[in-house]
Amino acid sequence: MSQQTPPPTAPGEADASSNEARLLALLTLIALITLVAARWIERGGGAPMAALVLYVVAYLSGGYSGAVNGWAALRERELNVDVLMLVAAAGAASIGAWLEGGVLLFLFSLSEALQSYALGRTETAIHALMDLRPDVARRRDPDAAEGDALEIVPVEALLPGDIVVVLPGERIPVDGHVVSGTSDVEQAAITGESVPVLKEMGDTVFAATLNGPGALDLRVSRAAGESTVARIIAMVREAQAARAPTQRLIDRYGNRYAWAVIAASLLMMSVPTLILGWPFRDAFYRAMTLLVVASPCALVISTPASYLSAIAAAARNGVLFKGGAHLEAAAAVNAIAIDKTGTLTRGQPRLTDVLPLDDRGEDDLLALAAAVEARSEHLIARAVVQGARARGLALEEATAVRALPGLGIRARTAGVEVTIGRAKLFEERGELDAPARDAVTALEARGRTTMVVAVDGRPIGVLGVSDEARPSAAATIAALRAMGVRKIVMMTGDNAQVAATVAAEVGLAEDEVHAALMPADKVRLVESMSLEGPVAFVGDGVYDAPALAAASLGVAMGGGGSDVALETADVVLMGDRIARLAYVFGLGRAARRIVAQNVAFSLAVIAVLAVTTVVRGVPLPLGVLGHEGSTVLVVLNGLRLLGYRPSAALDAAESSAQQAAIAGAAAHP
Repeated sequence: MSQQTPPPTAPGEADASSNEARLLALLTLIALITLVAARWIERGGGAPMAALVLYVVAYLSGGYSGAVNGWAALRERELNVDVLMLVAAAGAASIGAWLEGGVLLFLFSLSEALQSYALGRTETAIHALMDLRPDVARRRDPDAAEGDALEIVPVEALLPGDIVVVLPGERIPVDGHVVSGTSDVEQAAITGESVPVLKEMGDTVFAATLNGPGALDLRVSRAAGESTVARIIAMVREAQAARAPTQRLIDRYGNRYAWAVIAASLLMMSVPTLILGWPFRDAFYRAMTLLVVASPCALVISTPASYLSAIAAAARNGVLFKGGAHLEAAAAVNAIAIDKTGTLTRGQPRLTDVLPLDDRGEDDLLALAAAVEARSEHLIARAVVQGARARGLALEEATAVRALPGLGIRARTAGVEVTIGRAKLFEERGELDAPARDAVTALEARGRTTMVVAVDGRPIGVLGVSDEARPSAAATIAALRAMGVRKIVMMTGDNAQVAATVAAEVGLAEDEVHAALMPADKVRLVESMSLEGPVAFVGDGVYDAPALAAASLGVAMGGGGSDVALETADVVLMGDRIARLAYVFGLGRAARRIVAQNVAFSLAVIAVLAVTTVVRGVPLPLGVLGHEGSTVLVVLNGLRLLGYRPSAALDAAESSAQQAAIAGAAAHP
């Protein structure tokens, strides 16, 4: 058992890793066969030299893995459990106990082989994602006479801007946007959504998802190596390599503990011989047994086995943890702050009101506003642009664009400077006149999110948009409360009326709502909540980045792979499925329980075997069996997280999300 968990294999190293696992299994089998043969020769009175040769072969084959790992540790001037096992086996051989030493190395090698097989299952989920992505794609040849010719090219040859054709029933080869066609796409491999999602012109699609009954023309948005599925795989591998605090603590004291075991074994060998008059052989045998049973194999593997399994299970369910440390943080969180727009709400606001304040018509006002908002990626900006396109309005080009974080945007278009933003922006500058204030008040009273449009500093109109609460949001809040989360608050930059309406729909009380917040205000509130314990912040990963960073655990609604979400948050919900939030904290708590079980069990086994060895003595084979058996048990216990299923409360939240998805699919037959 190596003290250092081997890093996850990269895709190109998968075959080498598999070959190494097969070699380990073969060497373990050789060790068993030669041990049995050597013992048979001894019992039958055969040639002692033949038995010795077989024992040497058993030592070499059974000790191969330990020798490789032990030598690597010694080169770093460290001791690990592999070194302890080799010393114990060599010690047994030095007093003629070849069988006991051989059994030790055989069981040690067998344990390594079993763990390699078991932990390899966490890699299976990752390689399965890679296997889903096609190797080739149909690219439309831009140089063809009529532009309709298709050429088959490797996926790696596709570049952003290329047009790819995906036929019904085929896997989508790259991330892109639909430029032609309509189809239902099964994207469970990326987002975990069980219901196919309707894709139309302008919608985003992801590599490795399955196209439905319609043909799609896609414009490539990312190269194959930068696709969502590729980044998911990279993130999970980085998470598997990252160490949780519990694991770092064990690693930190592992070398010291190994030296302590060596010291205890030396005392066990010398004190009984020099003071109590024991025969040296008996004291030495007991010292070698102590060396084996006190080795922390099970303790070392207890944490990574659990967290690697949990990370892999989460990835298969559309939840990306960026390391075991974040699993531990999720388990410790007892307060959650949730952003409203795009998190508790659908994040698909629609334009509902266009109110001119001068002699301009609605279309003129909307065209002016949309020209500026077309340069922004904010959800409300998209709603304005979509509203203008729905009316068939032509948009001017906007220049000198300047974002006003948390407040709005400013640009020049049609020869004038246009500013669009919250009423607060214009109040601070003394530019919000009475007609604009009255229009804002009237719209907010109807639960609208409002934006004032001004030309050269003078308000000329007010726009109103609305956004629905996610159907599964209320069930998710209820599930989080059932899990014991003591405090859940909603934060939003929206006005108080809209915030109160959404809060009532999702089951949050008035004292749990904070409205009209700037990004800095969210950070201050998160820091204030953190004074009472670990806090999680859930947002869209774009405008909430400061709060995501300030929280003990930042959770981003991934939007199907938002770059900012993937880079900023500690956890990403790939399918924008708020119900998966309950899964995050449920899995964190389950992982903490299993790690605690493993650590307690490992320490108990070490204590019982070590004390029994010192006081009464334990046969070396029995000590080996107890030691290696406990190691395999903690690995198997950790692997239970691969099949983690949420509680009934969490299932209810997920069921609500699935029903909403089914209803949405039915609305688009």
